[in-house]
Amino acid sequence: MATPTSISFAVQRCEPELVAPAKATPHEFRQLSDIDRQLYLQFQLSSYNLYAHNPSMQGKDPVKVIKEAIAQALVYYYPFAGRIRQGPDNKLIVECTGEGVLFIEADADATVEQFGDPIPSPFPCFQELLYSVPGSEGILNTPLLLFQVRIGHYWLMFIHSFIIIIILLLLLLLLLLLLLLLLLLSRKLKNIIKTMMVIFHQLHSHKVLIILHYING
Repeated sequence: MATPTSISFAVQRCEPELVAPAKATPHEFRQLSDIDRQLYLQFQLSSYNLYAHNPSMQGKDPVKVIKEAIAQALVYYYPFAGRIRQGPDNKLIVECTGEGVLFIEADADATVEQFGDPIPSPFPCFQELLYSVPGSEGILNTPLLLFQVRIGHYWLMFIHSFIIIIILLLLLLLLLLLLLLLLLLSRKLKNIIKTMMVIFHQLHSHKVLIILHYING
């Protein structure tokens, strides 16, 4: 039996195309954080997802379904359809242009079952399956996402992205800010409770003095 790394197969790909948002989106600029300026963070990330054939999708073209779903998703996540620009002081900015993301339809004369169960990690023949569109390797002025679909009875989707790293870093930064905010609120709450206790104590003492004065009077 052939090992996964020795499998021989051919991949046929259609011409790359841009998938734009299904509706018009705002044209605006989103400045990224200073963390994103670090050169060691400026690289593209490749990942893959395998989807088993769904009998309920019989008669539907999965490539068309996925392409339409991406277009609909980009309406809400329109910065992904933009391009990264370099602003003053080398700051990175996402220009929400609505140009779209790269999309490639591909067929391979192999099935996922041939790679074994479970599928080895890292995925064998990854470089043969993944296609890098010429001119899209950079970070600036290039599409932020590249989708490549499909293989055999499973749908194989590769996501080629730099913005994913940025989002993860932004989410981490947001989490740290939330923790800091909670810490500040906790301290303020303690101060408020302490102040209220002092006021309550003073009012209580004042009330006792009034009662004593009334009795002595």
